[in-house]
Amino acid sequence: MARWTEAQVVKLAPDDSSVAAARRLTNPAVWSDTGSTQILVWGKCQGSGKTPYQVSVDLAGPAFRCSCPSRKFPCKHALALLLLWVRGGGAVADAEQAAAFAQEWADERGQRTQKRVATEEKAPDPAAQAKRLEDRLALMSAGLDDFGRWLQDLVRAGTASARQQPYGWWDETAARLVDAQLPGLAEQVRTMAGEVHRREDWADHLLAVCGRWWTATQAWPRRDGLDRDAFADLRAYLGWAQPTAEVRAADAYAGTFLVLGGHRTDDGRIQQQRTWLRDEATGELLVVLDFAAGGQVLAVPQLAGTVLTATVGRYPGTPPKRALFATDPVATGQSRTLSDPVGIAEALVRRAARLTAGPWLDRVPVVLGAVALTSGDRPHVRDAAGDRLDLTDDIPLWLLLALTGGHPVDLFGELEGGRFRPLSVADDGKVLPL
Repeated sequence: MARWTEAQVVKLAPDDSSVAAARRLTNPAVWSDTGSTQILVWGKCQGSGKTPYQVSVDLAGPAFRCSCPSRKFPCKHALALLLLWVRGGGAVADAEQAAAFAQEWADERGQRTQKRVATEEKAPDPAAQAKRLEDRLALMSAGLDDFGRWLQDLVRAGTASARQQPYGWWDETAARLVDAQLPGLAEQVRTMAGEVHRREDWADHLLAVCGRWWTATQAWPRRDGLDRDAFADLRAYLGWAQPTAEVRAADAYAGTFLVLGGHRTDDGRIQQQRTWLRDEATGELLVVLDFAAGGQVLAVPQLAGTVLTATVGRYPGTPPKRALFATDPVATGQSRTLSDPVGIAEALVRRAARLTAGPWLDRVPVVLGAVALTSGDRPHVRDAAGDRLDLTDDIPLWLLLALTGGHPVDLFGELEGGRFRPLSVADDGKVLPL
């Protein structure tokens, strides 16, 4: 397995302060009993106490363990160990067998995974399951009827009046949707409360989203006439999650996948992580979604450019499909390219085709080939044909400028609302996350 780059290690850090602290711990003098295999990296770091901290990293996850009391994940000790490993120089030597403390932790992880899968595969009581389903459908139907009346009132008053409404007006509607077990719609309503004040194109955006909301209220009573994938798209849009055990049982297969890129969001209530994969055998694009609420910790991100071997389960729906890792992925190599790049015009054609097939899609993945970044009042990328695509507001602009230098590069990212969010860059034989 190829060693990671330092940029990939930094991408794993929970914040900038953790990176700075980790760099201060890359002095080999504070480390002992270090080593690495194809899968594990381990070592002991001398802290302020008498007993050194035991640090272990599973590269296939990636996953981390440290005996320090830090609440950050990964902690500075795990990041420092990885920095020593990627720099080489003998500070973390190759070994045939892992240290006892590292191997014990790896074995425990494997056992927990087996127990989790066994628990999820237990069959529920059919009668109780049918009653819960009946109750949920009735609750959702009533909630969508109420939401449809709210939309009609909004239109009668004029969408311009929505900008004058206080946040409590939006929150009250979102709360009713949560009570109706429609968390997907509830989150969209909460988000719209800020977007009508933040976005310059708020009127057009609100009108477009209201159209999708209304379509959902009309599609739900006709759900029995939808095909499997169309109903799955509507279900996901409303926020009705599908049990992972069903996904594993229905459509899971082993393969090799390239990590194209990932993106994290945190609205203060729920953290979300999207990881885009490409099946190396078929070229199919998949997205793995992870969520964490409250004090929970998100899964460690997979690094862009990494080639993984794993068993993946696919959710029903129109492409690009959501997926999950049915087994822990194992990193087997690194890719030097993103492949299948297209121009901006072709990317927009593909987006239109995707939305025609699945109107509930929020974003479409694409690799833009040989595009140059231009900053200014509205940062954008431009391709060789002269076509331009504006970038989303949440991009790491200065990092992207530093990595590309304004020269044409291949970028992987998401087309969202007519704009582009770059997630990784391929240049000079390397794929780097943003």
